[in-house]
Amino acid sequence: MPFQNRVTPLGEIIATPHRGLFTGNRGIIHDPATKTLLKKRWSTPAWITCLCEFRGWRRPVMARRSWTELFFLDEATAFAAGHRPCFFCRRDDAKRFRAAWEAGNGASDISAKTMDAVLHRERLDRGRKRLHPLPMPLAELPDGAMVQQGEESFLVMQGKALLWSPAGYSAVERRLGEVALLTPPSTLRALGAGYSPVLHPTALG
Repeated sequence: MPFQNRVTPLGEIIATPHRGLFTGNRGIIHDPATKTLLKKRWSTPAWITCLCEFRGWRRPVMARRSWTELFFLDEATAFAAGHRPCFFCRRDDAKRFRAAWEAGNGASDISAKTMDAVLHRERLDRGRKRLHPLPMPLAELPDGAMVQQGEESFLVMQGKALLWSPAGYSAVERRLGEVALLTPPSTLRALGAGYSPVLHPTALG
């Protein structure tokens, strides 16, 4: 039985056997005795995305009262949910993201804490995922952006939409109508300023 620790583009945490390319956390949100989630879905505004393998370290999942191990299909999914790269295990990526975030948002000397505060406002609306209006046509969104239509989430790649699932992405045969932006606007501007997220192989086929 898989743990409930896989994050969707909507920021929801589900149980699925598909692990994904990245791990990460939002603080301590599980009970190590039962290895189940608490009612809360975050305990810190620092929502980060980490490497699944780092320096050979091994962490038994949900086994300690430490940060709760969450998993993401890829970096675009993590961004859509409101996470950012970790400055510890992904320092180079985090520095590239911060530079692109500053360039896209017209800022300088931004700290991780400041980015977290902005992202926290952009990702939540009274405890639920905040959806945003598209700032441009879908076909003009940068690669790695994600949008929502009804119950379905989509990745934008080269101006086209790919349907998200816990196992990966698939082609969309129909033309999408009205959609909402999942990726926080400040992160979207970082993508537009040149940050290239790590995508699941199914997005690149």
